[in-house]
Formats: sequence, C-alpha cells, structure tokens
Amino acid sequence: MRLYAITDRSWLNGRPFVPEVERVLAAGATFLQLREKELDQASFLAEAKELKALAARYRVPFVVNDSVEIAVRIDADGVHVGQSDIKGRDLRSLLGPEKILGVSANTVETAVRAEESGADYIGVGAVFGTTTKKDAQNITVQQLLEIRRAVSIPIVAIGGINAANIGKLAGSGIDGVSVISAIFAAPDPAAAARELRALSEKLFGGKAG
Repeated sequence: MRLYAITDRSWLNGRPFVPEVERVLAAGATFLQLREKELDQASFLAEAKELKALAARYRVPFVVNDSVEIAVRIDADGVHVGQSDIKGRDLRSLLGPEKILGVSANTVETAVRAEESGADYIGVGAVFGTTTKKDAQNITVQQLLEIRRAVSIPIVAIGGINAANIGKLAGSGIDGVSVISAIFAAPDPAAAARELRALSEKLFGGKAG
C-alpha cells in the first residue's frame, strides 16, 4: 500500500483518462481506486470495468469508491467506503470474505470501528488539508501514531500529500500514502507517481509505532 492512487479526471485538463492511469500504474502505483464523482452510474460502471482489467495487467489491487453494488457487479478487488456506509450494514457479507474492504477514518474511535466492521485497511486524513473534501479536518502525526497503535490493519494517510511534504509523515507508523492531485494534477503524472513511490518506500519501509 505504499502508493495508493485515487483517480480524478478533473485534474487532467482534457488529457485522456485511461492512458494516464496506465502510465501511473506503470510508474509504480501499488493500489488503485476509481473515484469519479461527476460520472453517471452507467459511465462509472463502464469505466470501472476498464480500470479493473487495466489494474489486473499490472497486478495492482483495484477498488471502487463507495459503491458496493458496482464493486460486486464487476467483481472488483474491493471497495472503499466512508464511516456512514458501515453503520448498520454488514459490508463484509455483501462483498464476501476474499474481497478488500477499505474504510475512511479520522479518529481512534472511527478507526477501531472500521476494523471491527471487517475493514482490511484504513484511509486516515486529511493530513495536510485537501481540495477534495472541503469539511475534512487535519490529522497530526501524533494522531496517526495513536491510530496505528489502536488497530492492527494497514493504514494509508490521505489529504494534500505531495513530494514536498511527504517527509513530515516519517515516523507516523503508516504503511503508505493515498494521493489524488499530487499525481493527476502534475504535468507528468507518471513522473510524479515514480517520485512518490520512491519516497514512500524510503519513508515507510521501516515504520515506527
């Protein structure tokens, strides 16, 4: 989970979406999430099928944002959901035991709840602010460490992470970083992914916490 890439075509300024995603995978992204808020369901479904096949060629896990139904329908590797999605729902039963379930969290309590709900990993943030979620609250390195000590499953940090600030997360105990704009808004997304992968390996290969 060193470099978890989340798609957002709005940053590409008209550049072809799927070819850019493939370049990012070839450059070293280790996990792929389809998150396209502006697509209608039919377009999202078609794109999910295409990216699933693409990720499989690079042997990278592929998850769908929010929609358990689409994840099951296309037999994706899994789904990533928010806290509201796990309340009152047994997503593990819907997905099956072999699929990946990722859950967002921003406190020890929500992280523990996610693990108890069957999550395989947790996305924690926002660590440096984010343009994706306007109401996100920043998480400190100390809070990341507290979450790390409270759960046993992998953790990826998300929120405003880029090559210039990723070093501030050293010693936080996380397993990797989740990135949107630092890759897809870059002039060369593949080069950005390559740099972030190298930095993530260096910083989190031997985690603290």
